[in-house]
Amino acid sequence: MHFVNKNRAKQIIDTFPEKKVLVVGDLMLDKYLWGKVERISPEAPVPVFEVERETVNLGGACNVANNISALDAKAYIVGVIGNDLNGKILKQLLQEKNIEGILVEDDERPTTIKTRVIAVSQQLIRIDRENKAKLSPEVEEKIIQKINSVIDKVDAVIVSDYGKGVITQKVMDTLLSSGKMVFVDPKPSNCYLYKHITIMTPNKKEAYQCAKADEEISVEEVGRKIMDYLQIDQLLITLGAEGMALFEGKEITRIKARAKKVFDVTGAGDTVIAVLTLSKTAGANWKESACIANFAAGYVVGEIGTATVDRKTLLSLIPD
Repeated sequence: MHFVNKNRAKQIIDTFPEKKVLVVGDLMLDKYLWGKVERISPEAPVPVFEVERETVNLGGACNVANNISALDAKAYIVGVIGNDLNGKILKQLLQEKNIEGILVEDDERPTTIKTRVIAVSQQLIRIDRENKAKLSPEVEEKIIQKINSVIDKVDAVIVSDYGKGVITQKVMDTLLSSGKMVFVDPKPSNCYLYKHITIMTPNKKEAYQCAKADEEISVEEVGRKIMDYLQIDQLLITLGAEGMALFEGKEITRIKARAKKVFDVTGAGDTVIAVLTLSKTAGANWKESACIANFAAGYVVGEIGTATVDRKTLLSLIPD
């Protein structure tokens, strides 16, 4: 069952270019090494990977902002980078994607980079370089100043929490006191920080971790536990091949998955929260917003790597 037809979706998607969204969270670079494996190393029983090319994309919270920008809305992003080459590359990529980076440089930590090694569309290994230590009070204060400098310009806020230290109680208090809608893509270990937000969009695994629930418990019960604990009225749990479960007050709506092929789920959650936020700020109700986000997610999981969807493609996915 669709909760939105093409005409209604067009009304909603047509207003995306008027919208402005602030993303706050953990900034990352996604590096991809593409190549092939044709032999085993004589030094150890491991494959020899021959690099044919490498690409660098925006990752983490930056990918959320990239999804917003790809839909012709204005994206602002607040976060922390290192005083290093990867930080410069990240800034450059944000500029190229027309994303306004309101960044804090921290000399004490490197810019987070995740390197994925891919042979013939198969990911072999991921290499992470990062520092997950708590931010210094000075850096935290700078982040809050950056948020305050831009919050009045935006229609909504997305918190993209990858547990690298940017999302703190003070940061959440600052965002909630603004009166703006706050959409959260959570890190389960930080679940206690998200009380009184507008909506959270965990995947199934994250939802069960947030609720500290066993696998035997139903998704419906898990959703209820989270809503009670966070004192929120809406929740969207993404369920992969099973689609989504949207909770609004006491009502639960199941939305079927739309993916025709699944190559890579990297960044699908980023697309969901970006499209959900834009649709809601464009005047859609929660069912319409979740439905449009579901079509977008079904598209990006069919692409390899962190992908985005543009407005024309998004509209083409929605049936009459």
